[in-house]
Amino acid sequence: MIRIYFIAIVAFLLASAIRAQDSVLTPLETGNDSRGWEAVGRLDIDGLGFCTGALITPDLVLTAAHCLYDQNTGKRIDTDRIEFRAGWRNGRAEAYRKVSRGIVHPDYVYDDSVAMNRVRHDLALLELLRPVRTTRIVPFRTDAAPRTGDRIGVVSYAKGRAEVPSLEEVCNVLGRDGGILIMSCEVEFGASGAPVFSFSDGKVRIVSIVSAKAESRKGKVALGSELGPALDLLRAKMATGGKRFLRADDGSDGARRSMTGAKFVKP
Repeated sequence: MIRIYFIAIVAFLLASAIRAQDSVLTPLETGNDSRGWEAVGRLDIDGLGFCTGALITPDLVLTAAHCLYDQNTGKRIDTDRIEFRAGWRNGRAEAYRKVSRGIVHPDYVYDDSVAMNRVRHDLALLELLRPVRTTRIVPFRTDAAPRTGDRIGVVSYAKGRAEVPSLEEVCNVLGRDGGILIMSCEVEFGASGAPVFSFSDGKVRIVSIVSAKAESRKGKVALGSELGPALDLLRAKMATGGKRFLRADDGSDGARRSMTGAKFVKP
């Protein structure tokens, strides 16, 4: 069975005096609650598992790379088996779209022995078979990584709340470490790939995606991949067309590996 809803747990000791804060999740249960968040959707994998993703253009969904792999075999999942359900809420979506192609970060290795490498490069883009063009669904813009201390938010589906998305708008960036954001946000199975939003200058923009949950010296934290040049690279490669499932390094399974460091523990 494909278990795509997982969030891997890593041991990560955060060398910071900032404490992970208790968070509050707000279910987006009604049309009014979810207004403006419809471009966040549930990624269903053949009915066997799910992740969260978000539209950044009418035909591109940003999510986590590990969502595109079978947890049991480590093999890529055929994109024909993935469906994006924009604004999924209580059994209905604003739009249903199948996926035609997927691209993962060139340095992402699903079974990399260095756990933090998996988080650092855990980015993927999915191209939809048909663009989502409706006035109710507006793709999100992306932005540079936030600074330590900035207020952020996450909209996600997860275990126990798979039918209605939840908004967490009160978490913070606790620190940054080589392309990884450490955040006080509460995440759970299914939140993989969920967009992390900044609210600077009154604008809501995606600045990261949720990759994993972790334990720090100060408590539970969420880990996310920064965007920046990595997302630019994926966009450029997607624009070239070609194969149905691509790596940004032209599909080669070869990648740099390190034999040191902790492995993910999959619960």
